[in-house]
Amino acid sequence: MAEKVSSNIEESVIDEIKEPGKFAVILHNDHYTTMDFVVTILKEVFRKTPAEANKLMLDVHRNGWSRVAVYPYDIAATKVCQVENRSAQAGFPLKCTMEKE
Repeated sequence: MAEKVSSNIEESVIDEIKEPGKFAVILHNDHYTTMDFVVTILKEVFRKTPAEANKLMLDVHRNGWSRVAVYPYDIAATKVCQVENRSAQAGFPLKCTMEKE
């Protein structure tokens, strides 16, 4: 009988375990941050190729924002902090946010 109880507990624990949520990291356009700085951020923080970085930078510039990448919560939050810290050090008001997918 003890085996049945432990089996039921294992099943309920397995039912409660879910994949971590995904969060989109979004860069927002402003009238002060240079395009070169945005490209640098995309290459260094998000590991984009120069071509990808240029395309995303133009999306930010033309559309007002761009979804840069999708990560689990902790990684997305870290990327947002990295962008904010680098922007502040460089004297730019580049805004970076994240939202649940």
